[in-house]
Amino acid sequence: MSQLLKQVNKEELIKAIRLAKENSKKRNFLQSVELVLAISGLDLRKPENRIRMVIRLPHKSTKEKKVAVFADGAVADLAEKAGADRVIRDREIDDLAGSKKDIKKLANEFDFFLAEPRFMAKIGRVMGSVLGPRNKMPQILPPNADVKSMVEGLRSSVSINVRNNPMVAVAIGTEDMDDEKLAENALTVIENVQNKLPEKAYIKKIYVKTTMGPSIRVL
Repeated sequence: MSQLLKQVNKEELIKAIRLAKENSKKRNFLQSVELVLAISGLDLRKPENRIRMVIRLPHKSTKEKKVAVFADGAVADLAEKAGADRVIRDREIDDLAGSKKDIKKLANEFDFFLAEPRFMAKIGRVMGSVLGPRNKMPQILPPNADVKSMVEGLRSSVSINVRNNPMVAVAIGTEDMDDEKLAENALTVIENVQNKLPEKAYIKKIYVKTTMGPSIRVL
């Protein structure tokens, strides 16, 4: 465990999350609780230093993530039975070709995508220019995979994409969640990001906030 993670404990995060909620005005929608990490010493001009990862959180958010699956035949049937929010079949990928507006709409509607390996090349050609920058290219659905387990796992996951700015800003849950569970989600993100950083890079500052509320500094 890094020196930083020894300094940041769950109790400090709980206190900051509680303050973030208390200092946030009531809104007519359920706000997210966000974790912001400022990273120092990360040279993003080097492609190998860019961070793209999916982190499974220990506690699912009230705002459940939406998962779509690119599949056909028996795998498509399994995806439907697994509760995928949408199953996109081969012919539908063809229909999307050339329609950037519809591809953007699809990218905005779903948080994560899964796909049979045989569709990955086509997905890359048809919608890679939209899904790639959003860090939403599908995860591969291996043969004989437990589709339900993969779908459910993504529902409690977050996507990290550190590409242009040395900063992570990610929703770790919603304001109606228990403070301790939110803190445990935050620690999971912090630990995973810290473990991905190259030598000499480190998390310099940590904040929590609600969607529309002020930032509360943890570190």
